[in-house]
Amino acid sequence: MPYASQSDITDLYGVDALVVADHDRDGVADATATLRALDYASAEIDTWLARRYTLPLHEVPQHLKQLCVEIALYRLALSAEMMTEQMQKRYDAALKTLSEIAKGNAQLVFSTPIPLPTDGLEGDFNAPSPIVQGGPERLFSREKMRDI
Repeated sequence: MPYASQSDITDLYGVDALVVADHDRDGVADATATLRALDYASAEIDTWLARRYTLPLHEVPQHLKQLCVEIALYRLALSAEMMTEQMQKRYDAALKTLSEIAKGNAQLVFSTPIPLPTDGLEGDFNAPSPIVQGGPERLFSREKMRDI
């Protein structure tokens, strides 16, 4: 399932943005081509997100929808030979953002917390854990090393 829809494209950039999806030049965007571009864009995003997040995501953050739209419009413009410098810049910025997410320098922000896998374990994993100190006596200490 794609991270964005055709209505997300029109919400962000208006109906005119879908001129790149009008393959038969009848003035109406080809819904199949648009959905295919959004699917491919989502798959490209997944390759970046898989390094940091368990897929599929439990929700789609708004910023991720925008990145999906940018990549899909870029792909549609390539196939329609209608590439603009603006589309290229937006695509490059989207890839840079995804790269930063994959490196851990940025992260997706969810409106609901990510559910943690419990694997049958009980307890509150978000609560602070006590610090445990201890262990065997040190083999090398200042006092023991002083006479050497």
